[in-house]
Amino acid sequence: MRIVVALGGNALLRRGQVPDAEAQVENIRLAARHLAPLTDDHEIVITHGNGPQVGVLAMESAADTRLTKSYPFDALGAMTQGLIGYWILQAMGNERPERQFASIINQTLVDADDPAFAHPTKFVGEVYDEATARELADLHGWQVSVDGDHWRRVVPSPRPRELIESELIDHLLRESIIVVCAGGGGVPVVRTPEGDLRGVEAVIDKDLSAALIARRLRADRLLVLTDVDNVMEGFGTAHARPITATTPEHLRTLDLPAGSMGPKVEAVCEFVETGGPGVAAAIGSLTEAQALVHGDRGTYVTQG
Repeated sequence: MRIVVALGGNALLRRGQVPDAEAQVENIRLAARHLAPLTDDHEIVITHGNGPQVGVLAMESAADTRLTKSYPFDALGAMTQGLIGYWILQAMGNERPERQFASIINQTLVDADDPAFAHPTKFVGEVYDEATARELADLHGWQVSVDGDHWRRVVPSPRPRELIESELIDHLLRESIIVVCAGGGGVPVVRTPEGDLRGVEAVIDKDLSAALIARRLRADRLLVLTDVDNVMEGFGTAHARPITATTPEHLRTLDLPAGSMGPKVEAVCEFVETGGPGVAAAIGSLTEAQALVHGDRGTYVTQG
């Protein structure tokens, strides 16, 4: 089968961990151990988040007195694609030295008039108290918003429309090469009136990009791997229960957290609803990657 795997942020950096390189390399090494068996029998595309990493680079850029202005987010996204792609390539190659792997710095097309540009909602980078957040916003021209008990920077998050390098990725898969791509949702770009591509200051939701990639590559499965075993019905209540086999129609009736499980559910629903016969998606634990493929673990989503 052709499988698109979306690695959650916990695969790179666990909750509460300091974003040191050594910790992330070790986490990716453990993730590769669970993903490697999938490459024995399937064509695999690996996507990943980049939230903490792009936040670190954004702060470094903002603090660099040699710069007249900070690096834009499209450039920072490309940097993290290279960084994290390198870590994943090395870890997967160590697990399966007989296989070939490629990491693609790819661009994701968005609409220049997407309403998200006027209403930034995507949290990036570190957390602050309100006073510090507002001070940084004034200093760097950021927009900030409350995130639970803290404040964080927010940037636009337009919907992904096309993956510019999808034909290249398809070609690599047909050559039995495992592809790492769409880090952080891909580098956000728009098409100018002249037909050129231009980067924009935004961050694309990685799960929605994974669903788009899965559709464009005509994948059989989309696996959204995270640090929970299942989507929960009645989340946060005394009556919460895990959802196993389900449909997009049922999932869309649930009230899910917008900042965590919500985008994951939206992604798998979009993929399954628009896919061909036999496609399926699953949300579940990274440690159960193989079992998720056939619905033996996690929340398994089909057309019904």
